[in-house]
Amino acid sequence: MTKVGMFGIGLDTYWDQFEGLLERLKGYQKEIANKMESFGADVIDAGLVDCPEKAVEAGDYLKKNDVDIVFLYVSTYALSSTVLPVAQKLNCPIVILNIQPVAAIDYESFNKMGDRGAMTGEWLAHCQACSVPELANVFNRAGIGYEFITGYLGEQAVWDEMQDWIDAAKVAAAMRTNRLGVLGHYYCGMLDVYTDLTKQAAAFGTHIELVEMCEVKKYRDEATDAEVDAKIKEFHSTFEVVEACEQDEITRAARTSVALDKLVEAHKLGSMAYYYEGEAGNDYEDIVTSVIAGNTLLTGKNIPVAGECEVKNAQAMKIMDLFGVGGSFSEFYAMDFNDDIVMLGHDGPAHFAIAEGNVQLVPLPIYHGKPGKGLSIQMTVQHGPVTILSVVEDKETVFLLVAEGESVEGPILQIGNTNSRYRFSIGAKKFMNQWSKQGPAHHCAIGVGHIADKIDKLGHILDLEVVKIC
Repeated sequence: MTKVGMFGIGLDTYWDQFEGLLERLKGYQKEIANKMESFGADVIDAGLVDCPEKAVEAGDYLKKNDVDIVFLYVSTYALSSTVLPVAQKLNCPIVILNIQPVAAIDYESFNKMGDRGAMTGEWLAHCQACSVPELANVFNRAGIGYEFITGYLGEQAVWDEMQDWIDAAKVAAAMRTNRLGVLGHYYCGMLDVYTDLTKQAAAFGTHIELVEMCEVKKYRDEATDAEVDAKIKEFHSTFEVVEACEQDEITRAARTSVALDKLVEAHKLGSMAYYYEGEAGNDYEDIVTSVIAGNTLLTGKNIPVAGECEVKNAQAMKIMDLFGVGGSFSEFYAMDFNDDIVMLGHDGPAHFAIAEGNVQLVPLPIYHGKPGKGLSIQMTVQHGPVTILSVVEDKETVFLLVAEGESVEGPILQIGNTNSRYRFSIGAKKFMNQWSKQGPAHHCAIGVGHIADKIDKLGHILDLEVVKIC
């Protein structure tokens, strides 16, 4: 589980002045910690810091535990000197929790308390906002990044935002430990697809493993009849294998799928990008023209595979998959100006877990722009809200490009590819112009649901700009 750091802040002067205040504030902090644990976080709670000495101890404790993100709970007014020593120790994002116990103080009951000392103690239990500008001021002057969650306990929007941060921290941690395989070479001439592997490793922490076609051939040659038969059964249980598929082609794809599984296992890959051609009739061409079914199985089992050696899109697909929303390999197919939609799809690996209806395994007499023929996947992404993500390299940086839209019903191209219709709030023309103007490669990853807010938080954690089109 992702290690989530937490510490509260308060002012030690208050505890002797206002009976029960410290215990009450600790109770709120515990409630927040329990909620974080329910989101699948391993919460490292450094307690409530109320003086500079405790701040040093809390910073050491959180640093020792190597937390991925830290939530700073403002329990009441607290001095910024109790925060800066902690923040300076850490090298991770900080989210300031400006969370009151309730939406508003019950003014009538409060003003009837009579005892102004008790009233002050009650007010201080709701005084979270007082320290927020002070903390921001000090963080700005110290060059420390931070974000806020503002609201009250029990407010669903607060918990949703907190979960988004925790989910984003999980994805960032998983990307840092991911091993991305590169098999073969780029599609010659696709300059937009070419990438700087060092930039990718620096941006995401991903290890890039260069793997060989001859290793795939070795595993393929070694595949047993039992392994191939088991893979064929998996094809039939996962896909609707149409009658037009020849048995020889199914067997050829199954043998290659067995080899791909072994390649992934041998190198502990969590994602992959591939492309190859080979001389006509040789073993490598035989392999590369039979990979789509196997790579689709891998993609649906959380090991996303991008065709045409689109490393950047393998990264985007992995991000979407880690968020649990799929991440299907896509490119722009056509525009329907009558219906104001954009069509996207691909003849490469699909994410079968986010399909609308059946996922068909179909024969293709020709792979457009590529050698040979073989089996392909025909499917549509689930109808409903979707998010499109691209990892973009410009002259200097890597950034994330995102848009939210909707997968809609309607006629599609039955050409043995993934193919879907997408509608965007700004319209098809404006979407195409604004998306393209950012300079992404022509591929993208599509996931179900609207998760641009999560991706924005991931960008903050990774220190990457996030550009949202709609």
